[in-house]
Amino acid sequence: MAQIRTDLALEAKALWQERAGEMTRLEGVEATESVREGFPCTLVHITSDRGAQALGMPVGRYVTLTMDGLLRREENAFSRGVTAIARELESLMDDLPEDGPVLVVGLGNSAITPDAIGPRAHRYTLVTRHLVEGLPEQFGAFRPVSALAPGVLGTTGMESGQVVQAVCRELRPVCVVAVDALAARSVSRLCRTVQLADTGIAPGSGIGNCRAALNRETLGIPVLAVGVPTVVDCATLAADLAPGAALSHSGDLLVTPKDIDSRVDDLSKVIGYGISMALQPGLTVGDLDLLLT
Repeated sequence: MAQIRTDLALEAKALWQERAGEMTRLEGVEATESVREGFPCTLVHITSDRGAQALGMPVGRYVTLTMDGLLRREENAFSRGVTAIARELESLMDDLPEDGPVLVVGLGNSAITPDAIGPRAHRYTLVTRHLVEGLPEQFGAFRPVSALAPGVLGTTGMESGQVVQAVCRELRPVCVVAVDALAARSVSRLCRTVQLADTGIAPGSGIGNCRAALNRETLGIPVLAVGVPTVVDCATLAADLAPGAALSHSGDLLVTPKDIDSRVDDLSKVIGYGISMALQPGLTVGDLDLLLT
């Protein structure tokens, strides 16, 4: 049987339910649905090791925003999307100091579009650490925020996790917010879903190229993850569309939307703005337009 890969807790829960039966209760996992700024929002809370083992994901909170309205260019979809991401991220940061320094990390390879969500979101992140330290009279009300796009092993010779660990030792942030591309089970989720989690992230895990994890255990501080599924593994797609089917050498193939360039640009901007608004709650989308352009 082909291994079905997904980084989305929502899909992992649905897959477990399909295999176990709709009426079977999944212990250690709670799911609630709501609407945030007009976008469907699902919280999957893994509360125990048993639930974590069942879904293959760490204990923690996973928030999924389905942002079809952004793809359809609905009225005010961008500003609503920014606000939705900001509010959900704020809820995951509820136990952090309000003025503590934060490091935002854009993971991935900027030269490969489906893997460029992190580096491009990095461009739309408002960095303030240098301003707060250099001009405290004017910018003292801002949270100190630093941003980093560490690249990938093949172009830097360093694991991104090593780079982030070194920067954290120097800057001593109270939290890291990591942005990365994810893998989904379903094509319908590609570039339509944003997942936020308080469990950290393992870059490349969805496509079987797992690197050193960024989480509380490796960095010693909370790590919040923001991700967008941009690819589906072909073996996963075949198994999902036709159970029992298999593709020879399909593990080397990935599917991504034909308009991936524009979708990555749109989602990178809404994520970068959303993170910036969450870290600087007093700012509006209009303020960020002025400060980031």
